[in-house]
Amino acid sequence: MKDFFLSIIIPVYEEGEALAESIRTIDGVLAPLEIRREFILVDDGSTDQSWQVIKELAQEVPGVCGLRFTRNFGKEAAIFAGLAVMNGDACVVMDADLQHPPALIPEMVRLWREEGYQVVEGVKRTRGQEGLKNKICATLFYRLLKSFSGIDLNNATDFKLLDKRVVSALLQMEERNTFFRGMANWVGYKRASIPFDVPARQVGKSKWSTWGLFKLAVNAITSFSSMPLQIVTMLGVLFLLGSFLLGIQTLYMKIKGVAVSGFTTVILLQLIVGSTLMISFGIIGTYIARIFDEVKARPRYLLAETFNVKDSAND
Repeated sequence: MKDFFLSIIIPVYEEGEALAESIRTIDGVLAPLEIRREFILVDDGSTDQSWQVIKELAQEVPGVCGLRFTRNFGKEAAIFAGLAVMNGDACVVMDADLQHPPALIPEMVRLWREEGYQVVEGVKRTRGQEGLKNKICATLFYRLLKSFSGIDLNNATDFKLLDKRVVSALLQMEERNTFFRGMANWVGYKRASIPFDVPARQVGKSKWSTWGLFKLAVNAITSFSSMPLQIVTMLGVLFLLGSFLLGIQTLYMKIKGVAVSGFTTVILLQLIVGSTLMISFGIIGTYIARIFDEVKARPRYLLAETFNVKDSAND
């Protein structure tokens, strides 16, 4: 396996406790196979000792490269920063906490090298020790995304091997608000999947908050579907039809002489219409905000410090 070069891209955020052991474990899996490799570790504005650990690892593990953001720009930005500087014939994107099993990487490489798959995805067979609330929210999100956009990401993860042609295609997508999982699905190419059980996290805890996951879900849906805007139109048509029917009923009651002024009916209609309008404005506003972000064309991330990476790192 000496005739190709593999890049391992790992976003890092507050992983100082576990990072060194994670890199040693991954390196230990790949070393016996003599896979030429580099580790691209992207510090996403950590406030702990993560960056210091990355620099120390560079002295211990061959091929460690480091990028440090000026602040926390998010996991999606960190992944694309790694993709922008990779030198490999393919890359593996994975988390720093070993919940993406390194033991699967050799099989990913085999599927890529021997069977010609250009995207090899790790798919969750079970969701490990994830809480019930997160499981329910994840299921709801995946179903909504599939209904709105047709993209099925059920139990998908960021744990993927990507051929350099796929990476090139991803880097041509210039939107500021990225959703790596969906974008990697959208580009197509020959794909294979490997199921895995999510192991328990050995050190620390997940850095994802409920609000952070909600923002990611909104970003994902609005990135790949305009269906919420069509829902606004459908609601308008529905209320127009209801108003037409209510108007006919009101005229009929008036002609029959049995019309009774209904304060409750008026209040209920105002509440329903007002709530619908506010929700509709909120949906439209979300899309306008996305347009605003794209028009500003600010970089996805800014780099404070790098080592062992090529000059094109700053996106």
